[in-house]
Amino acid sequence: MACEKPLSALATEKPDQSPTSSMKPRPPQEFRGVWITTVENLDWPSRPGLPVAVQQQEFTNLLDQVQQMCLNAIVVQIKPVADAFYPSQYSPWSAYLTGIQGKDPGYNPLAFMVSEAHRRNLEFHAWFNPYRLSQHNDINELAANHPARQHPDWIVSYGGKLYYNPGLPAVQAFVINSILEVVSNYAIDAVHMDDYFYPYPVARQDFSDDATFKQFNNGHFASKADWRRDNVNQLIQQLSMGIKRVKPHVKFGISPFGVWRNKATDPTGSDTRALQSYDDLYADTRTWLRHHWLDYIAPQLYWNIGYDRAPYEKLVDWWSKEVAGRNVHLYIGQAAYQIGSGTPAAWANPEEMPRHIQLDRNSPQVRGSIFFRLRSLLANPLGFKDRLMNDLYKQAAIVPPMP
Repeated sequence: MACEKPLSALATEKPDQSPTSSMKPRPPQEFRGVWITTVENLDWPSRPGLPVAVQQQEFTNLLDQVQQMCLNAIVVQIKPVADAFYPSQYSPWSAYLTGIQGKDPGYNPLAFMVSEAHRRNLEFHAWFNPYRLSQHNDINELAANHPARQHPDWIVSYGGKLYYNPGLPAVQAFVINSILEVVSNYAIDAVHMDDYFYPYPVARQDFSDDATFKQFNNGHFASKADWRRDNVNQLIQQLSMGIKRVKPHVKFGISPFGVWRNKATDPTGSDTRALQSYDDLYADTRTWLRHHWLDYIAPQLYWNIGYDRAPYEKLVDWWSKEVAGRNVHLYIGQAAYQIGSGTPAAWANPEEMPRHIQLDRNSPQVRGSIFFRLRSLLANPLGFKDRLMNDLYKQAAIVPPMP
């Protein structure tokens, strides 16, 4: 079964008021997105080295299924580890395409994906990982023309992986320009980042940037933590300005880790006991929102309702208050991969994720959801894909418009 109504029919349509509807009347405007992950070939391509025609057929098959679920946006990882799914002067071709980093796949995957998405009335959000450089820590395994090999001083090895050093002004400019390259050359609808800024903490390891801190702090910040947050803030601010300068209609959204700070650390934080993106990833989402650097924010609320350390319902309320009165859309990052896992036990309940959507629709600030990730939805855990098609998303919706 596909969407009941074409998107063009929804502009003047009133929501379903049927008393038999099991959910709140469906709004005609609701963001319904899904992440398509390319790192480690998790969603697409199914494996590296496939013939061009097979790669393309796989992608169009995925989009057809996205349409069947009445989704209206895809968030595609086009730069997973400082490599590219498009010809770039800033990054080598991705090994997830051909099996060999730097090898031309024989076509332009990004141009193809954008075209196919738009043919189906799907928004295309180009997903970038700004600092992650490789899933290993051997620079010699990178392509010979990789910028990191030309600038080894840009690299920090941490937790068995390589990262660009966010504290270097040259890295910041490089990352911004690499993203604006895509904004300039492709008809993308949005630039998207997820939760990877400074890397997640690894026990008993230090992210080695003392020398960078001494060189570039210039006495402005008393602590390295504040300096790190400012490095990320500068990236977000400059990128936001750059996107609007190049193409004002292109949106900029970020999907941060779902907890900013815990109430025990900051009275204005959420009633949670979890890792804190402000303190552990140096992602100051509150500053981004208050300065209107973002068009949307999609916190990853990957926990169940009532979870003791990070209750879904309390975080929806907290984020709703964060965006209230601001010209920023709030979408919720949903853990489709958790459905059916039974860990915690709530995820064994087929009503858990539908309850999330019900709760969101009762929250005026929430404009929709993004599901992580596509293959998890297509696996139809606990019948959730069927539930989307036959009930929750049975009626098509358009992406909420922005000024």
